[in-house]
Amino acid sequence: MQKNGSISLTYFWKGEAMFSVRVPATSANLGPGFDSLGIALKLYNTFRFKKIEKGVKIRIKEVETGNSIELPLHDNLVYVAMKHLFSVCNKPLDGIEVVEEISIPMARGLGSSATAIIAGLVGANRLLENPFKQSEILKIAIEIEKHPDNVVPALMGGFVISVTSEKEHFYKKIEVDENLQVILVTPSFQLQTEALRQVIPKQVDYQDAIFNHSRTALLAASLYDADWDLLSVAMQDRLHQDYRSALIPGFKYVLEKGYQAGAIGVALSGAGPTVLAFSRKNSKEIGEVMVSGFAKHNIHSKYIVTCPDNKGLQWIE
Repeated sequence: MQKNGSISLTYFWKGEAMFSVRVPATSANLGPGFDSLGIALKLYNTFRFKKIEKGVKIRIKEVETGNSIELPLHDNLVYVAMKHLFSVCNKPLDGIEVVEEISIPMARGLGSSATAIIAGLVGANRLLENPFKQSEILKIAIEIEKHPDNVVPALMGGFVISVTSEKEHFYKKIEVDENLQVILVTPSFQLQTEALRQVIPKQVDYQDAIFNHSRTALLAASLYDADWDLLSVAMQDRLHQDYRSALIPGFKYVLEKGYQAGAIGVALSGAGPTVLAFSRKNSKEIGEVMVSGFAKHNIHSKYIVTCPDNKGLQWIE
């Protein structure tokens, strides 16, 4: 909820009162848009904040399994983000309990870490009585995450084009037709983003750069006016996918099987290993074929069918 560019204070502490935020999954890059494109999806992590007498307690629960996830406090990005904002305001972080309800697969290229950073920052901002505007929250989120392609759509929703300089961040949000179906095929193994960044070369060929920036423009235009005919071309990449796919058994085979089954665009989701496919129909069949493709390479996976989220972060009463 926004007012004059800031996140408005809509809830008030009353005894043991609680407030919650729901933050969508995101898929970054979408093929050619390395570190600059991202889209929010209707798959969510929910974060419930509650005032307690003393200390900071954070509990993490997987919604699908009901299992608890143990994570040291200093490694929890909700805590890291909250502590950062409280430190900036010279205030102690104390008397807070957070329950994370996780539906987004972790370390799979679907922006789970971005949801934690955004939730931690907006939650802390509310607890501090909203000293930070939305643009300031975004800037801090990018500083923590190191790049904008997941955190901006996580907060703003939609398809987002981000441009970051040393001092400023600019973005353009495009609302995407929610009839566009999104299939997320998620292998059972995890890949850490930082490790995946190490396989990308420090220099690229000039022709590869031209190849990518032309497709980035085509992808943005296609999503803007819901023209899906050229998505298979627009989602091609030469900057990161080929290097990262070497760490994902069966990736190229799964990509090809997705297209053969009727997908209109297929790409690695973020740094992977999740593979994202766009479709207009037959999403279940496409998901099953892609799962079978991973199985042929002895990789267990599962698929989710969802669609774009144009709202971004939402407060829950």
